[in-house]
Amino acid sequence: MLTGTFADSAKVMAKGQITIPKDVREVLGVESGDRVTFIVESGSVRLVNSAVYAMQMLRLEMAGEAERAGLDSDEAVAALVKELRDGDAKP
Repeated sequence: MLTGTFADSAKVMAKGQITIPKDVREVLGVESGDRVTFIVESGSVRLVNSAVYAMQMLRLEMAGEAERAGLDSDEAVAALVKELRDGDAKP
């Protein structure tokens, strides 16, 4: 097996429910009430923390947007923030 890789199992109940094993919940960083996402690819399923997955998807969608907007430095970002704040302050 690969380092950091392990297998665990859970029984599927009559209504399709499973209990995620504690060691898997710890790796995913999920607690009671949190949401998980099932990603199905080529006959395999990955279980991921929904909040982490959403942030990863947002990062992928936003990749390159700063450069396209001309925000290529900290100074450019600060200038845009100042411009937007100044615009909000005007009646």
